[in-house]
Amino acid sequence: MKTDTEVRHVTKPGANLFLELGFSPAEARRLRAASRKQINDTKRLKQQLMAELAGWIEEHRLKQAEAADILMVSRPRVSDVVNKKAAKFTIDTLVEMLSRVGKPVRLTVG
Repeated sequence: MKTDTEVRHVTKPGANLFLELGFSPAEARRLRAASRKQINDTKRLKQQLMAELAGWIEEHRLKQAEAADILMVSRPRVSDVVNKKAAKFTIDTLVEMLSRVGKPVRLTVG
């Protein structure tokens, strides 16, 4: 069986994907705004968690290799934390790393 890999349509950068999927203009705007808010909220949360981890590393004057051993990750992963590369992490991973250093995360809704 042959897999169809032909590209039939490419959405231009900045275009409203929801509009292209056939939603009404008003609904497409609403969905796009909601998705952007969710993405931005997630980015802010990751940045906050990473700042907490990076601060802990700095506070303890750890080398990246030492921090990697404590966090049970590779040294390049610690570098990604220190350099705030949030896109490379899930929230779960950051929460787990904070827990390993005695900084449990509490979630507040509202």
